[in-house]
Amino acid sequence: MSVRATAPAELTPASSALAAVEGGEVQIAGSAWRQASYVFLENRLAVAGLAYVVLMVLFCFVGPFIYRTNQINTDIANLTAVPSPAHLLGTDIVGKDVLGELMVGGQTSLEIGLTAALLATTFGVLWGAIAGFAGGWLDQVMMRIVDSLLAIPTLFLLLVLAAMFTPSLPMLIIIVALVAWLVPARLIRGETLSLRTREYVDAVRVMGGSNVRIVLRHIIPNTIGTIMVNATFQVADAILLIATLSYLGLGVPPPSTNWGDMLSDGVSYTYAGYWWLIFPAGIAIVTTVVAFNLIGDAMRDAFEVRLQKR
Repeated sequence: MSVRATAPAELTPASSALAAVEGGEVQIAGSAWRQASYVFLENRLAVAGLAYVVLMVLFCFVGPFIYRTNQINTDIANLTAVPSPAHLLGTDIVGKDVLGELMVGGQTSLEIGLTAALLATTFGVLWGAIAGFAGGWLDQVMMRIVDSLLAIPTLFLLLVLAAMFTPSLPMLIIIVALVAWLVPARLIRGETLSLRTREYVDAVRVMGGSNVRIVLRHIIPNTIGTIMVNATFQVADAILLIATLSYLGLGVPPPSTNWGDMLSDGVSYTYAGYWWLIFPAGIAIVTTVVAFNLIGDAMRDAFEVRLQKR
């Protein structure tokens, strides 16, 4: 029995040219990314916002291992206790430590915000890129669906979805993502309409590149600035949306909690002098949302510079 040796496959001229085009794009993109990073780091508010987000993540996910509290059982002997060395932010209406509850509630809020933003951005980007690149009747149908859903008030749509399904952490993530994907879809569709007429797209098509390759390797990567900026704002919006739902009583069921649930439970005691029942959660929501917005603003400025350098 003879063994037949096979030579390694040689690149065709078209594939070699396609690789050269993509290699040149990678080099240009690397320089643009360095410029964008420099512009971002020059923005002190954005750096402060990024540092705050990192600290908040550590506070919520590492803090409970350091500051241990019982967030399951009630403590009747310490109902609405004032802040003290034993309870740094006091206790709530069932005797749970407010600082510990703030950490646990922050875990839920951040998990929903980050995961819902990731799902919404991913689906919205693919939807918008396909619609914009395909054009014609498919674009019309896909974007009329987006326009129809955008015509429905966001809060009303959230309430309907939350009432239709049993509240849980995965379900709330899906509900928020179902509302949030519409905006990135429109943004990426607009970017794609401009990018699909560029010379490098025509070059890839002539060299034999498939439509899937063009969308995934050339269209979407060139909208990365819009994607990342919108994703940052999506996290802030998702945190506000889940806080709104929880405030209206449609949040995660007990014993789980989030910052919106803490606000909803404490608002009845605002005029009773129990400030520690509402201010910690309110301040956490506001400062976290502002931090993500600062990051988003700086990223928008940074990627505008990046696009100018391309």
